[in-house]
Amino acid sequence: MRIVISNASGKPIYEQIASQIKAAIVAGELSEGERLPSIRGLARDLRVSVITTTRAYSDLATEGFVANVQGKGSYVLARDADLMREHALREVESHLSRAVDAARLTGVADADVRTALDALLAADEDSDTTGESR
Repeated sequence: MRIVISNASGKPIYEQIASQIKAAIVAGELSEGERLPSIRGLARDLRVSVITTTRAYSDLATEGFVANVQGKGSYVLARDADLMREHALREVESHLSRAVDAARLTGVADADVRTALDALLAADEDSDTTGESR
């Protein structure tokens, strides 16, 4: 697992760490029961404070992605289908929200946004039935 931190990003470093670990779990790059790097080791590797990595791991545990076992480390929890679906839905909503913001900023009508979304969904359905990818 590779974590890349950007100081130019408007996102706090602990959120960058947590979101990249979440993405690796969702993508199956990290499997159930797999041990994450130690908090101190990850902090050293990323050249950030232990407090930052502790916060990232704590947030991951709160969201149900990992279990933090005192004195033993942090381990990836089983991927709950409902949790994964909820995570994916939040990601989609976030992207759609940015698209709507961009459309409103540039004066694109809501009807045109709906038409564009319908066209994208239809194109995806067509590629599913023909076996072709977009």
